[in-house]
Amino acid sequence: MLIKVLGSGAGGGLPQWNCNCANCSRARAFTGGITPRTQSSIAVSENGVDWVLINASPDLLAQLRAHPELQPARSLRDSGIAAVMLCDAQIDHVTGLLMLRERTSKLPLYATRPVLGDLSSTFPLIPLLGHYCGVEQHPIVPGESFRIAPLAGVRFTAIAIESAAPPYSPHRHAPVAGDNIALLIENIETGARAFYAPGLAQASDAIMAAMKSAQLVLVDGTFWTDSEMIELGLSSKRATDMGHLAQCATNGTPGMIALLDTLPSTTRKVLIHINNTNPILDPASDAHAIVREHGIEIAEDGMQLSLQVQP
Repeated sequence: MLIKVLGSGAGGGLPQWNCNCANCSRARAFTGGITPRTQSSIAVSENGVDWVLINASPDLLAQLRAHPELQPARSLRDSGIAAVMLCDAQIDHVTGLLMLRERTSKLPLYATRPVLGDLSSTFPLIPLLGHYCGVEQHPIVPGESFRIAPLAGVRFTAIAIESAAPPYSPHRHAPVAGDNIALLIENIETGARAFYAPGLAQASDAIMAAMKSAQLVLVDGTFWTDSEMIELGLSSKRATDMGHLAQCATNGTPGMIALLDTLPSTTRKVLIHINNTNPILDPASDAHAIVREHGIEIAEDGMQLSLQVQP
């Protein structure tokens, strides 16, 4: 089973088009070792030819050009994308669906009913795509495992998580189960598991159990501190207001680093969906050093991740 990181940044990527924070300025100038990043998405395959795209970033076309293995060219019009799965209905995870409108058959789309509802009404991408390739909807039920053809050897399980629905969603201030999900991705033959949650506000017992069962954890790395955006004068909202658990503790509540420290020592831990303001992006920063001291990796576009089952 192959997992490729197509995009490792949060909404806006790095550099964000209108941002002149220290990270964006240096990434734009290619100075200080700060690597540009596109907006978050991964792809899963078992044969390197057929792929399930998990979240469809606004940067999707650039990501596909950067990964020619997702274009197997078996016919005049072709794609390695067998299906798309969504963790939520956030703009930075769904806008790329529009880039797939030239598909020659209906696009298989896997998402929870609340997400499919948002994309059929207040942000009507599904009806819009009906005028082009069309969408074949596959509702995901949190807690139930499922497979996606042609990946016969991969099993997916969605876990409902607490995070924020998009600002346009009717669930923004009245959340329902399924607005946001994490995923367990399992190699059926070996039992190796990956856990993926680009947005995570807090860790329930179910989430912790899933993370501890996985050999690879790809998890929310959006903000370093809860007040990061406020301190920089870029927003009045805290990380928790936006549905993200910061890496550092907040008012005595453990942050993501402390949470990851509770996982088995053999677990590969990777932060993904990293906001352009996060100091961990600067390899010379104290924040970067602290994360690495805890055995945590910082995702970059193009990473290919493998799973190892410990004896």
